[in-house]
Amino acid sequence: MKKLFIPLMLVLVLIISACGKQEGTEKENTAAKEPETFTYESETGPVEVPSNPKRVVMLSGFTGNVLHLGVNVVGADVWSKNNPTFAKEMKSVEEVSDENLEKIIELEPDLIIGLSNIKNVDKLKEIAPTVTYTWGKLDYLSQHVEIGKLLNKEKEAQAWVDDFKKRTETAGDEIRGKIGEDATVSVIEAFGKDLYVYGNNWARGTEILYQGMKLKMPKKVEEVALKSGYYTLSAEVVPDYAGDYVILSKYSDADTSFEETETFKNIPAVKSGQLFEMKGEGASFTDPVTLEKQLEFIKKSFMES
Repeated sequence: MKKLFIPLMLVLVLIISACGKQEGTEKENTAAKEPETFTYESETGPVEVPSNPKRVVMLSGFTGNVLHLGVNVVGADVWSKNNPTFAKEMKSVEEVSDENLEKIIELEPDLIIGLSNIKNVDKLKEIAPTVTYTWGKLDYLSQHVEIGKLLNKEKEAQAWVDDFKKRTETAGDEIRGKIGEDATVSVIEAFGKDLYVYGNNWARGTEILYQGMKLKMPKKVEEVALKSGYYTLSAEVVPDYAGDYVILSKYSDADTSFEETETFKNIPAVKSGQLFEMKGEGASFTDPVTLEKQLEFIKKSFMES
C-alpha cells in the first residue's frame, strides 16, 4: 500500500506544479500583453486611440509621416493621393475628403488624422477616433515626433529626427565649404500663372536649406518672406530676389514663359548654371519621405554643380 501511495503523491505534486507554472505563464502573458488602446493628449483634449492602428484615414498633409512609420493608410486626401513622392505607397489607397463620410465608413478606419480646419469633425469621431493638428503649430520635425506619439511609435520617430538633423547639418557644412559662407540661396516656385519666393519654413526644401544647413537667403527675401512664409512675385522683379543660387520649384502645368525673357536669362545664377529645378508636385510636404528626397536633391545639386 505504501508503495502505491508514493507514486500517487508524485503524480499529484507534478500536476500541482504544472498548474502553477501554467498559471504563472498566463499571468506573465497577460502582464506583457499591450493594451488595445491608450489615451493620447491631442491639442483638443484626450482621445482614446488604438495602440496599434491598422487602418488609418488621412485628411491632412501628414500622410508621409504615417507611411514613414510603417502604419497602413487606407484613405487619404486628394493632395496626398496625387503626390508623386508617395505614388507606390498610395496605389491602393482610396481618395477621400472630410465630406466623403460614406466612403470613409466603408473603409472601416480605426483612426482618422486631419487638420484642425476640416469639416464634420463630430461626425468623423463617430466613425473612428479622430485627431486633428493645427498646421504650423509645431515645427516640421516636432510634428513628426508628435505623430509618432499618436501612433505609439515615438522612439522610431525621434530616432529618425535625430539622425536627419545630423545628416542635414553635415551636408550643410560641406555645401557652405564649397560655395562660401556668405553665398545666398533663393527658393522660387512657378505655380499656375504665379511666381512665389519662400522664407525658411514653407516646405520646398526651405527648412533643410535655411534651418538645417544654415544657408543664407538674400536680404530682400528676408524682408518680404521670412515672417509671412512666402511672397508673390511678378516676372519682372524676380532678379531682385534671386540669390547666388536659385532652387526653382516648377509645377508641370505652370506658365513658364518667364523663363524665355531676357530678364530671367540674365540673372547671374541662371547664366552661371546655379539654378536647380525641382518638381513642384509634392514639394509642399514636409514629411520624412519628402524630406529625404529633398535632402538628396539639394546635396546633389550643390555638390555636383
